[in-house]
Amino acid sequence: MSNGHASGPGHAPAHPYHLVDPSPWPFVGAVSAFVIAYGAVTYFHDHAKPWILLAGLALVLLTMAGWWRDVVREAQRDHAHTPVVRHGLRVGMGLFIASEVMFFAAFFWAFFNAALGVNPQVTQWPPQGIVPMHTWTIPFVNTLILLSSGFAVNWAHHGLRENHRSRLKLGLAVGAVLGAIFLGLQIYEYGEATFGFTEGVYPSVFYMATGFHGFHVFVGVCFLTVCLLRALRGDFTPQQHVGFEAAAWYWHFVDVVWLFLFVWVYWWGNS
Repeated sequence: MSNGHASGPGHAPAHPYHLVDPSPWPFVGAVSAFVIAYGAVTYFHDHAKPWILLAGLALVLLTMAGWWRDVVREAQRDHAHTPVVRHGLRVGMGLFIASEVMFFAAFFWAFFNAALGVNPQVTQWPPQGIVPMHTWTIPFVNTLILLSSGFAVNWAHHGLRENHRSRLKLGLAVGAVLGAIFLGLQIYEYGEATFGFTEGVYPSVFYMATGFHGFHVFVGVCFLTVCLLRALRGDFTPQQHVGFEAAAWYWHFVDVVWLFLFVWVYWWGNS
């Protein structure tokens, strides 16, 4: 592994940066993105069978697993994640979360554009004939569940920093399980909904915003589960746990987005 170290025994590293070896994953990832995009277009527009789309999805998953496996090996086996490298990884995760904030800002823009009467075609909110979800039933329970999972992940983080590995494992397990319960309740809520996705602006905005948030919860549950498996393997240390930090940041972002959804879409938007 080429890490920018000077050659020969006894030499100190020339710089603290990590120069990675040539990797196939950027090329495989680009091909995967093309295949999944082409498969989606043919499936949605030509009503073709979804095999190309599923093949692209499988390639994307393979790219993710292989690429992140190599990153973990660079950290654990090659010790290539110096403090400078870890700082760069944190900055990258922060920028990614910032881009996700902009992603959800578009959905909230669409919601307020209709709910506040900016769109002259929408004269009532919720529109006539729409029976919204009851605020203080499943949505409120899911809020308590997601906030509890956030506290569990934060408790796990403090446990890791204090080198209490049992707290780390328990907190990650509780956070992942609560996230899975949240998803189950959201699926049940969708099954009880009285409106479909194509039945107007309210259903479209509702399902897009809450559905994409649900997808992010699913990704977060996977993230926490991988961190739990790594914790069981003994990967993280109090000094070096960027992977866990990234998962915790992402999970707290998911919590905050849900609070906005609950307050504006489920509570204020139903009044």
